[in-house]
Amino acid sequence: MILNLAVALGIGLLVGVERERRKGEGPSRSFAGIRTFTVASLTGATSFIVGGAALLATATGSVAILTAAAYWLGHEDDPGLTTEVALILTVILGGLSMPQPALAGGLAVTVAILLAARSPLHRFVRSVLTDDELKDALIFAGATLVVLPLVPDRPMGPYGALNPQSIWILVILIMAVSAAGYIAIRTVGARFGLPIAGLASGFISSTATIGAMGARVVRAKAVLAAAVAGAVLSTVATIVQMALVLAATSLTTLRNLSIPLVCAGVAAVAYGAIFTVLALRQKAEDQQQAGRAFSLTTALAFALTLASILIASAALREWFGETGVILATALAGFVDTHAAAISVASLVATGKLHAAEASVPILTGLSTNTISKILFAATSGGRAFALRVIPGLIIVALAAWAGALHILVWG
Repeated sequence: MILNLAVALGIGLLVGVERERRKGEGPSRSFAGIRTFTVASLTGATSFIVGGAALLATATGSVAILTAAAYWLGHEDDPGLTTEVALILTVILGGLSMPQPALAGGLAVTVAILLAARSPLHRFVRSVLTDDELKDALIFAGATLVVLPLVPDRPMGPYGALNPQSIWILVILIMAVSAAGYIAIRTVGARFGLPIAGLASGFISSTATIGAMGARVVRAKAVLAAAVAGAVLSTVATIVQMALVLAATSLTTLRNLSIPLVCAGVAAVAYGAIFTVLALRQKAEDQQQAGRAFSLTTALAFALTLASILIASAALREWFGETGVILATALAGFVDTHAAAISVASLVATGKLHAAEASVPILTGLSTNTISKILFAATSGGRAFALRVIPGLIIVALAAWAGALHILVWG
């Protein structure tokens, strides 16, 4: 019990110190500082010891009434409620420290961090965060917290090939990875050159990134090395995304493909590093990447594509066996290699395909997707850009197949 009371004391001191620094001076100062918060936390702890949850609720209600009165009498100009709400929460955390001191302490630290980060948070919300980014954050929250729990979690559709919840989880994953890439671009910008921007953009779309890098070369020949580095390094994001979606779909499939994916990733990093060395010596043009963190239309189109591939793969598997799965993933790879990989991994997860048989279809989809990237490289940035990017793309694909061959020969 002594340790629990010490936690309660620490909670009051931690939050109280932060509020004391914000308290101000003179008649307009806030009514609560380090002493008030410390006493409030100990009040919550003592109430729980003496009368349990009932007395804690009574003490919390009493503090809330006193806080409301102090707010009414002392806040004529400032409508803020931060200190008042924090004081009531401190009483509750003090009570929580008796049965669950670790949880109470962790929450107190979180509250203190939020209180201390007032200025950066306000500046971020008011000056940095755009309306489109706020909309995307709300869409992502709705997709994760509202839609996901409502989506059925059972095989459905033709051949029992569709699990709506699994598909929606992967759509959320695609949105999250795209948002992470977008945040990286917004944070880093072009300050460290196009290689980092290309790597981050690859999480949104490696194929589109290659096209964008080519277009940049057309506008400014001086950034050729940087654009090539960004284009090739975007394929690293493709490999990372592949690993993520396979991990979310079938860990067995990921384990079987671990060596090919590592080989492809190493090849992409090594080839990109050659041009990165040159790119880092050049000054990239400054630009601010503002817009949408992800495209909801693209995410839904991904879901539709994935569902179609799942059904087609199941049907072709039913009709033609493993050859049918290879054909389906090869065709799907031209559009999206991740959707093709997920469709195969889903067959493994449901027991409709052996894990050892998944490597060839997935790598086939990766190869046909490489063809799409080669076409973008050849048509977007001119001859010099294509001659530098295309060999890198081919090397990455060959490295993946070499890794698969290593498994076949050496086990």
